[in-house]
Amino acid sequence: MTSPAVTSPASQPAAPSQPDQPAVHWRQVQWRLSRHAQRLLTLAIGGLLIAVITGRPVFAGLAAPPLLLLAAWRERRPAAIELKSGIGQRQLTEGQASAVSAELGGLDGHQAEVRLAAADGIQAGPVDTDGEGGYRLAYRPLRWGRRRVGTLEVLLTDPMYLAEGYLRLELPVINCQPMPAMPSGRIVLNRLPSRLGEHPARAAGEGSEFTGVREFVPGDRQRRINWPATSRLGTLQLNTFAAERAQNVVIIADVTADVGEQGLTSLDLTVRGAAGLIACYQAARDRVGLIMHAGTLSWIAPGLGQRHGYRLLDLLMSSTGGWDRSTGLTRLPRAALPPGALIVVFSPLLDYRLVESLRDLRERGFTVLVIDVLNAEPDAGRSKNGELTRRLWRLEQQAIRFSLTQIGIPVLHWDGKQSLDEPLAPYTKRTMVVRRG
Repeated sequence: MTSPAVTSPASQPAAPSQPDQPAVHWRQVQWRLSRHAQRLLTLAIGGLLIAVITGRPVFAGLAAPPLLLLAAWRERRPAAIELKSGIGQRQLTEGQASAVSAELGGLDGHQAEVRLAAADGIQAGPVDTDGEGGYRLAYRPLRWGRRRVGTLEVLLTDPMYLAEGYLRLELPVINCQPMPAMPSGRIVLNRLPSRLGEHPARAAGEGSEFTGVREFVPGDRQRRINWPATSRLGTLQLNTFAAERAQNVVIIADVTADVGEQGLTSLDLTVRGAAGLIACYQAARDRVGLIMHAGTLSWIAPGLGQRHGYRLLDLLMSSTGGWDRSTGLTRLPRAALPPGALIVVFSPLLDYRLVESLRDLRERGFTVLVIDVLNAEPDAGRSKNGELTRRLWRLEQQAIRFSLTQIGIPVLHWDGKQSLDEPLAPYTKRTMVVRRG
């Protein structure tokens, strides 16, 4: 097998989002004639032309008032204005509303109109003003990733509506985290490492889940004596509890394809599902790791803590997808896969390299579960060959999923519209048995 090319992300995670401090800019204003001034100029030129053509000077008098007005259009025009702007928070979640704040100074009596030209993936909202030169322009990111908010555009108009001034300010980039598809239940293996956590294990310990009673042995804690059982059996009986353990969870996000309906593509579902499981298992104090499967492998080994969670989300949003057929990635890194880890894969199963990697993981004895996020089919067109090609493609996809199921890798389908709890329900309501390869 070919060894994978792996890259390890930077160790510095993203800090929690803080309100953005407004920045002061002095922007040059580009002035030009307004539409009203252009109409006046047309009227003046028309009057002069009629006077010349007809030879009647009286028509030249029509051009005098417009020319007098236009003679003053350059007076008291500010060459630059003060623009103070901020974008609220630099770290948002899909669909979370925020606003750009803007404050104008040095207008010198000119009227101002402010609007937000939103970039791709950003929805602009209404504009509110406080009447004192301050504006609040609402916006909402529609898709995860690093995104430009857009451009702040200001239109100035002089009191006589003869001149219009334009200026533009490019707004900074924000980090938009995916909306996590967080399930309410967790998949728990029946064999857990000896590490303190929150999952009840088969072994007896100092947990909180009651498992039964046993006869008292000198040295046991007296506060755990079960007096009803003691009076019934005639000997001291002690309550027993299950030990609580933590598990290692590795999430594999396949970002080699981005197909499907806009907003529910395979890449969208992969990122949202992976973000949801990261939050879910971190809340249970499990050690969570992440492997990004693309042209090259990027990974972070399982770890704990909020700082580690920020690193995982940074890595999750760092890839925009891509399929490099020249790279033979058929084996995942051992350093990212601790023994006995639960491996959850989000993938459309369109990359044969990942399928071979999953078979290799199964042979190495890992417990693997695949969540299929493919909700699209190739367009058959109008030809008979196109329909035949699509049928063959369906059969090939069914064969891939059947072959994984046959070697002990469950394949669940998630369409992104329903809750992630529905496909995971058979595995979250009971412990998942570890099957050795």
